[in-house]
Amino acid sequence: MRALFFDGSLHYDHQAPVPEPGEDEALIRVSMAGICGTDREILKGYKGFTGIPGHEFVGVVERVNGAYSGLVGKRVVGEINCGCGVCEYCSKGMDKHCPFRSALGIAGRDGVFAEYVTLPLRNLWEVPSHLQDEEIVFAEPLAAAFEITEQVHVRPTDRAIVLGDGTLGLLCAFVLKGAGADVTLCGRHKAKLAVAAAEKIKTRKSDELKKKRAYDIVVEATGSENGLETALDLVRPRGTIILKSTVAAKRKVDLSGIVVDEITLVGSRCGPFAPAIAALASRRVPVKGLLSAVYPLGEAQAAFEKAAQAGAIKVLLDLRGG
Repeated sequence: MRALFFDGSLHYDHQAPVPEPGEDEALIRVSMAGICGTDREILKGYKGFTGIPGHEFVGVVERVNGAYSGLVGKRVVGEINCGCGVCEYCSKGMDKHCPFRSALGIAGRDGVFAEYVTLPLRNLWEVPSHLQDEEIVFAEPLAAAFEITEQVHVRPTDRAIVLGDGTLGLLCAFVLKGAGADVTLCGRHKAKLAVAAAEKIKTRKSDELKKKRAYDIVVEATGSENGLETALDLVRPRGTIILKSTVAAKRKVDLSGIVVDEITLVGSRCGPFAPAIAALASRRVPVKGLLSAVYPLGEAQAAFEKAAQAGAIKVLLDLRGG
């Protein structure tokens, strides 16, 4: 099969072995995959990952290793955390915190920048037939945005600001607006902010932002090592900061203000697929406006370069061709 490998550098292999699904796993032929900020951080050394990266995907189940075969031939998306299924965390439905877990294309498990991938059946979600691959491939990052409303009670009186105008930042802004908050998206790129403005979301350029501590909720999705410091300049006393960035670099931060002002700090990553798929199915979230470019897998280097450009939002890899 065709695949991308990362072992300190990214390279393309057109004769990689097809993976074999484990017990109660499915073999999925990948149709389309998305490049996200975490993938780009992996190329900088995040998590020390080596193997096939990538975790945002849509594909078709070709084979199942197990008694249940109802998903064969079905188009699916998948949750990325693969827990052991038997530990205390998994028994409580917290498999994404399983100490023995692997994470698709991030830790201990090859990802979706390949023609085939394997995942446990319990991780898979069948998707509505009317949605195009270019839409449903947003299920995983949109689920991550919906995790905010799972963790924090968002009230109509809340003033919220999302820092970062990349794909995740935009999706977080859409979800918070849908939850009724008064939302502002802050970023560096006029074209990206225009996408939010078209959905009646307030916008601010980063270099024009007044560091006024007036926000009940601050979502940090900049992908920057100094994002938390900026968030601390904006959150009101007893407000909430939601951290979304996964950054390879390390930085010292003065945490005394969190104690003095009684700030709630929430780490937030993967989220629920059901509301994400429902929002995509109803097209309440305008993901087509987030698509910047689509490349074949063999042009992955160009795709990653495009994804790193200032004006790019979401770049996809198309694996449907030969």
